[in-house]
Amino acid sequence: MEIDMTTNKLSEFFSNQAHYGALLEQLTSACQGSMAIDADLKIIWISQAYRQLLALPESFDPIGMPVDQLLPHSQMPRVVQTGKPVFVDLMQINQRWCVVNRLPLRDQAGRVIGALGLIFHDDLDSLQPLFDKFARLRRQFEKENLLRVSRYALEDMMGQSPAIQQIKRQALRAAQLDTTLLLLGETGTGKELLAQGIHQASPRRNGPFVGINMAALPESLVEAELFGSSAGAYTGADRKGRIGKVQLADGGTLFLDEIAEMPLTMQAKLLRVLQEREVEALGSNQLIKVDVRIIAATAKDLFTQVQQGLFRADLYYRLNVLPIELPPLRQRQGDIPLLAQHLLKQIQKQTSLPALALSDEAIQWLEHYPWPGNIRELRNRLERACVMAEGAKISPQDLGSQDPMPVSLPDNQGISTEAFTHDANTLHTPAEHLFKSTRHALDSQQLQLLLLEFKGNRAATARHLGISRATLYNWLNRLSK
Repeated sequence: MEIDMTTNKLSEFFSNQAHYGALLEQLTSACQGSMAIDADLKIIWISQAYRQLLALPESFDPIGMPVDQLLPHSQMPRVVQTGKPVFVDLMQINQRWCVVNRLPLRDQAGRVIGALGLIFHDDLDSLQPLFDKFARLRRQFEKENLLRVSRYALEDMMGQSPAIQQIKRQALRAAQLDTTLLLLGETGTGKELLAQGIHQASPRRNGPFVGINMAALPESLVEAELFGSSAGAYTGADRKGRIGKVQLADGGTLFLDEIAEMPLTMQAKLLRVLQEREVEALGSNQLIKVDVRIIAATAKDLFTQVQQGLFRADLYYRLNVLPIELPPLRQRQGDIPLLAQHLLKQIQKQTSLPALALSDEAIQWLEHYPWPGNIRELRNRLERACVMAEGAKISPQDLGSQDPMPVSLPDNQGISTEAFTHDANTLHTPAEHLFKSTRHALDSQQLQLLLLEFKGNRAATARHLGISRATLYNWLNRLSK
């Protein structure tokens, strides 16, 4: 549904209320609020009912104001930018849930010259059957893997420290800009959670969220996995062809974790997606338009990678539009007790283990440990403690306070461990007992024993050690030489 109108008539229609009063009155009475913006995203009309819904003072005139100043989370700019209507959306205004329809306004040549928003706040009960049907269809699509959704919102980022509050503010602003993001931070700091939270807070939240870990992909499969393949493109290819992750994320967000591991040959194709908004499947000569936002993440210094010729400079600058750096856990010690309690509840719910509390000594130990594996390691240690604890409360020993720790870890060379000794009367440096106190973490025999314990599952082994799979692969490659 669209409304055709010339640019001049658009301005005239919404400014000349006397001439078009009857039509405007019908429009206003048909809903609980209406607003129109022009192509510059400025308000050119707002009904009295909408003013009351927003609790605007009578003396305040929003005409001519950018709509995002009045409504920071408004989706009307996206309607203008895409030319696509949005039907039956939910929006909260002054603690009241509203049903919103948004329509593009076009001139006779088909150009988008504005948007019209219609608010309904008292029809939620009558729309309940529609919501129920939508929920059933959504569950069916998710089950059939036809729809990918994000599981986390920005509110799921636990912590009250100044560092994490600043990250949330940056993420909320970045979510509204619909541009490429680069998330930086050590392994285990929660980059994927943040990416999902940004997606949920963005205008693309109703679209798919598709994540892929570049370090987990064999180089030979990267192109087909990302960009898709046509029928018979290579030996063993799907006879019907394959849809790549970029296309699956159309209309939503594509999260590329560990982007530094992407092969150089594929970096050029990704750059084309970013610049031209089009993708070419492997074995095909057809270009397909895509509307996708890319969020990349890495624990490595990409600028150093560029200097070493391991990463394309043009792609680096294209990705580094809005960088957000997540602080390591050791820089937000005040958040550790809150995080630990939250993770404990998750673990106990998922494993059906008895509910356990942390002792004061355990909390003190958690706050002083440098956490080279960050939040991922914190969860692993808490899960271990839930299994090992024999008392009513978790002790430092249950968390592994007696375990030795390497002087340095490959991904976290900036972590100082000088203050952590093996004296039984001091705080101990926990790490898995298989670690040796050497500069290079594990030896080959120890690593093979750990892999054997996890039946060759490298992902589980990496999680157990509190490191990324890429780091584990690097260790295996180094120790095999």
